[in-house]
Amino acid sequence: MRLKTVGVVSLGCSKNLADSEVMAGALLKAGYTLAPTPDRADVILVNTCAFIEPARAEAAENILAACAHKANGACKAVIVTGCMPQRYRERMADAFPEVDAFLGVDELDRLPQVLEALAARRPVPLSIAPRLPTRTFDKPMPALRFTGPVFAYMKIAEGCNHACAFCAIPQFRGHLRSRPMEALLDEARALLDTGAKELNLVAQDVTAYGKDLRRGVSLATLLQAIDALEGEFWVRFLYGFHNHVTDELLEVMAGARHVLPYFDLPIQHCAPEILRAMRRADTIRAITSFPERLRKALPGATLRTTCMVGFPGETEEHFKALLDYVEAVRFDHLGAFIFSPEEGTAAAELPGLPDPETAQRRHAELMALQKRIAKERNRSRVGSVGRALIVDYDGKEGAFARLPHQAPEVDGITRIARLPEAFRPGDFVDVRVTGVRGYDLTARIQ
Repeated sequence: MRLKTVGVVSLGCSKNLADSEVMAGALLKAGYTLAPTPDRADVILVNTCAFIEPARAEAAENILAACAHKANGACKAVIVTGCMPQRYRERMADAFPEVDAFLGVDELDRLPQVLEALAARRPVPLSIAPRLPTRTFDKPMPALRFTGPVFAYMKIAEGCNHACAFCAIPQFRGHLRSRPMEALLDEARALLDTGAKELNLVAQDVTAYGKDLRRGVSLATLLQAIDALEGEFWVRFLYGFHNHVTDELLEVMAGARHVLPYFDLPIQHCAPEILRAMRRADTIRAITSFPERLRKALPGATLRTTCMVGFPGETEEHFKALLDYVEAVRFDHLGAFIFSPEEGTAAAELPGLPDPETAQRRHAELMALQKRIAKERNRSRVGSVGRALIVDYDGKEGAFARLPHQAPEVDGITRIARLPEAFRPGDFVDVRVTGVRGYDLTARIQ
């Protein structure tokens, strides 16, 4: 059986996308070709997320769609990788009998060997280790990216040492494993050499980077090393813990040329009783102080957070406290989730679960509050001048760019009208903000 082209469907978070890039790089190195779309490939690879039920439903939908392509002859094989087979190792073959192979998160580099076995019509054993994952992966060079020419995600660590009551990730992603700084610097150089102008560092907890490595290695030292690289580019980190933001990290960021003063630090809640039930009691003190601390150390710092409503035991008083906290802090960006009982987690069996209607109402109220705050904060930016990174260009619409407070894919964009043709995606330009359009901004060349 001839298997030469592979179409990749990458689901879930940016960390999953980084894994997809590792697998795609391994395929290219082994002589395979990446199809422009999955429906034009010999093999469809679905890299799945299994964090919460909506993610699992999306994964199942895409797996079944790939199997339908195989049934009608549009492709010859389907491979499923990532969190879903890792988490549900014993169930996947029964749930999806049409799938030809499953790979766990510790077996990304085995993909070419799996394809060889399928092409030769040899039996493919279940390629998911029964133990917790223990490995990390470097991208084959030159570093491949699916994000387009302007920005890239760099996964700096794998796994998580936290034991949040609502989260199953450590059960199928394993404990913290930081990649060596030398490998990360090599990847950063390769990405910059191929035109990337923004490096976004990602992990389950970016701020824990280096805690499992030799003494003296940390997120602060990694940022310092990347910041020493030449060129004009941005660096930001996404998803950390506010109680892990050290004075050293703030000092490095304050003196950096390339590191943006952007903090993505999910609080989940602010009520001490709920944080204790979430097994996040070590964050209680930091939640009170970190907004003022960060804004004092880095005036103009961007604060993004994530909150969870409807957690077992959450009362109207707890929710009101969360609303008051969000109103007082005035986050630049905030996302919210409704608690989802996850199999195997400590929170799954906790009493006092709010009814679905109450949880939905709280979610709507919180997001309505944040929508107002975000609109007010955006209005305060009108008239300001800043450096923007052009990410796309449309002859009719002008340019789509991002200012430092706008992380890719989650924070909105800045529209620049009548951009001179000399500018292209990847260029930095000075702009003046002229207006607000929902969560987006409009601007003109300064």
